[in-house]
Amino acid sequence: MATSIANQISPSKVIGRLSEWYRRMEEAGLTFDDLQTPIDDPGLRQRLIAFWKSGGFQKTVSQERARGIMGKNFFCIEEAVKFFGVNPTPQQLAALTEIPFPFSEEVLEQSKSSHVLVAVFPLSILEIRGRVERELFYKHEYAWYNNESFAKDLGKMGWQLVLKAPVDTWQFQDLDGRNGLVGKGYPEYTAQIIAYTIIGHYLNTRERLFSCVHLKTSSRRSDGNRVLAGYFNEEGLHFDPCPW
Repeated sequence: MATSIANQISPSKVIGRLSEWYRRMEEAGLTFDDLQTPIDDPGLRQRLIAFWKSGGFQKTVSQERARGIMGKNFFCIEEAVKFFGVNPTPQQLAALTEIPFPFSEEVLEQSKSSHVLVAVFPLSILEIRGRVERELFYKHEYAWYNNESFAKDLGKMGWQLVLKAPVDTWQFQDLDGRNGLVGKGYPEYTAQIIAYTIIGHYLNTRERLFSCVHLKTSSRRSDGNRVLAGYFNEEGLHFDPCPW
């Protein structure tokens, strides 16, 4: 967690940092009188802090429209910054500026209750696990997948529309008493997408997705078999080898 000014930092370091900050801001055009506005305006202070901590991210029209449609089922750039500690590059921000086809407003309206629209950054499962609370993942040091390639895969950056729950057309197959059920007949996501969406959505809304269902992902173990991901209960997010 980042150190705040309120923590034990020597006054000389604080003064030195503020002096350097003001010099750089003055070079960029900030005047002494400009400093008074955020002092007088609490709303501006909040907007400045949010803009600052997001790495300079500004919502686009398409992102605002998508958030208006999807509501809580929207995990955008600012959520990735807040919950995963992402520091977007200008190239990444540009790539996520517009929400592309096929995610039209009509499609989002049809999916707003059943899916989560996610801005996916290149973060591996192991990186996500290392950035969030330990209890959100089942096993750490002795997890069977620690040295597997799929757990180190950064994934593909972009927008993803991910199902939130099983649907009536899915078929289920018993796995075992602990792991519950495995959904069949759904769009196959990578294990990285499942982890990113389940953990990100939980941190953003406290809603657990796939708490009693494993999903057969498109990711593969080193032996060539598929990876199961899900069963996000109080033990944390599970990954298991697929037995078929």
